Amino acid sequence: MSTNQLNELGKAAREAASALAVAKSSIKEQSLVACADQLRSNSRDIEVANQFDMEAARNKGLSKAMLDRLFLDKDRIEAMAVAVEGIALMPDPVGHVLSDSVRPNGLKIQKVSVPLGVIGIIYESRPNVTSDAAALCIKSGNACILRGGSDSWSSSNLIADCMRRGLESVGLNPNAVQRIPSSDRALVGELLRLDKYVDVIVPRGGKSLVARVQSEARVPVFSHLDGICHTYVDEHADLQKATNIVINAKMRRTGICGAMETLLVHEKLGQTFLPKIVSALKSQGCEVRGDNSVLHLKGVVPATIDDWDTEYLDAIVSIAVVPDIETAIEHINTHSSSHTEAIITEDKGNSDRFLREIDSAIVMLNTSTQFADGGEFGLGAEIGISTGRMHARGPVGAAELTTYKYRVIGTGQIRP
Repeated sequence: MSTNQLNELGKAAREAASALAVAKSSIKEQSLVACADQLRSNSRDIEVANQFDMEAARNKGLSKAMLDRLFLDKDRIEAMAVAVEGIALMPDPVGHVLSDSVRPNGLKIQKVSVPLGVIGIIYESRPNVTSDAAALCIKSGNACILRGGSDSWSSSNLIADCMRRGLESVGLNPNAVQRIPSSDRALVGELLRLDKYVDVIVPRGGKSLVARVQSEARVPVFSHLDGICHTYVDEHADLQKATNIVINAKMRRTGICGAMETLLVHEKLGQTFLPKIVSALKSQGCEVRGDNSVLHLKGVVPATIDDWDTEYLDAIVSIAVVPDIETAIEHINTHSSSHTEAIITEDKGNSDRFLREIDSAIVMLNTSTQFADGGEFGLGAEIGISTGRMHARGPVGAAELTTYKYRVIGTGQIRP
């Protein structure tokens, strides 16, 4: 694909965005229902394409966690369709009057939500990001240019086609959803420089991808960095509750960004909770890496300095014993990627302090970090978890894909 062709793709996206920005809520809803229908009716073809992607990924030696991210079956495709339908039924985030005031001179000032425009989305292995991202952009009146990874190439192409057909079936411009038709990595750089047509870039992938996007992009970036998520089990924790939460946070799905990577345990629980949770994790096939206070337990591997800054995306956990909540908070704020952190405690003072002082996009009390997900937050789905501080933070859903403009309504006023 040439630079000129990419510019034509951007131009088509801009034209589609202009029309979608003023589309009625009912039409956008109908289009998303049609997209979900397309996913279901093409489910078998998507499965076959995914089997091709999976075979190629196995031959490349991708990890078990990465294969899990890539894998689609009938149930996962149905879940994708349900997510798109859920987005369809959400309130339209466009056209809301965010504030409304009247100045002393009679001018009426309104702040109104509007779409961002054209969103470039660069992602890696997960093919379901294709439908989630496209659906959220449609709902929020934005066009999107998708650049998926080569690992999910066949699957994502078919999913994008389903979304385009859903748009077209209700009379909307299918160019509101476009996918760069080449896996050439050079085109990522071209997309990042397409500032004439692209308003925002959303990277969803590993450190190297996000670093490149941040370095080269000529447009604003919503960064989705590593999920180095922590759980701190406080001395006042309910230990049965803590056990259930920790096992779920680490082992439910090890390859997602909300999986717990580091467990911090108060030193007063070193003789009670710690041996039991290490044993429970190991019984489920989890490798345990620990600091000096954990190494006396059977099968624990010494943790290195790098372990505290690693997103494993696998059945591996690092464990440290801390003397107090202050040390736990300091450790998390030092090593976290600002994604999601949880405290397990029945002490209100400690929970309040943790929720107040932890500097991450999502902070949790007495629950699993695996709930760090736009769907679980009631957003229908998400493009990613933004770990930055500008515009959007946490799960990026349809509402986060809008900005605003001011409407100034007068009756003939002139400025003296």
